[in-house]
Amino acid sequence: MRIESVAIIGAGTMGNGIAYATALGGYRVTLYDVAPEFVQRGIERIHQNLAEGVARKKLDAAAADDAKERIHATCELAAAAQCDLIIEAAPEQLELKRQLFGQLDAHAPASAIFASNTSSLSISVMASATQRADRFVGLHFFNPAHLMPLVEIVRGDATSAETVNAAAAFVARLKKTAVLCKDTPAFIVNRVARPFYGEALRLLGEGAADAATLDALMESIGFKMGPFRLMDLIGLDVNFAVTQSVYNAFFQDPKYRPHPIQRQMVESGWLGRKTGRGFYSYE
Repeated sequence: MRIESVAIIGAGTMGNGIAYATALGGYRVTLYDVAPEFVQRGIERIHQNLAEGVARKKLDAAAADDAKERIHATCELAAAAQCDLIIEAAPEQLELKRQLFGQLDAHAPASAIFASNTSSLSISVMASATQRADRFVGLHFFNPAHLMPLVEIVRGDATSAETVNAAAAFVARLKKTAVLCKDTPAFIVNRVARPFYGEALRLLGEGAADAATLDALMESIGFKMGPFRLMDLIGLDVNFAVTQSVYNAFFQDPKYRPHPIQRQMVESGWLGRKTGRGFYSYE
């Protein structure tokens, strides 16, 4: 299972971050999204991140230029499917992902490996929408994907050992750290993280303290970011969707219950950094 070319399906925050890391890893990258403006925005963000890396002396200018040359954009799903590894980075909606993989399966060569960047949904259920469950794996990057070193490799019920090994080699070439997970709701990190957000939201809702105070308390004991700053960075919509997914996957176990504050903020369009306002103002 030799991987030389990689398609990223979705040019949003996670997709362009994965494309950045993959191009720097020496792979040919095809970045796909449904509209030219979405793809262009993703490419611009990648170039911005590369420029920032050079400015901070974290990245060699020649390496940044080489990475730019390796990335190509397309709005044709069939064209994106002609790669050795196809990583889906679409919104966290199970049926949307299943439809995408069904379409990709019809166009991709039989040798292609499929991967989902889902943070909480079942790899086995998504794989069932294709004819290659043995070549289907989870590759869960963390936000911001071009900086965060951890990647969860999620083995579905039918994922072959060869596919897991190929995924591990891919992650290693990106100079990231892989952890192998079972296909359980939210895998490792997001399952552990639900109480981190949930308890903070309950304290806020009860009026125990404001968001800045709760963040400061968590940061004072060693967390790099408090729960509210982190939710603003991830996006309130993404965080709420993952919380709902985990809650439902565990049959409404109260310890994973979403909080009304999350829903209210999402419905109000206060999604964090990407909209200029969340628990904090970024305008």
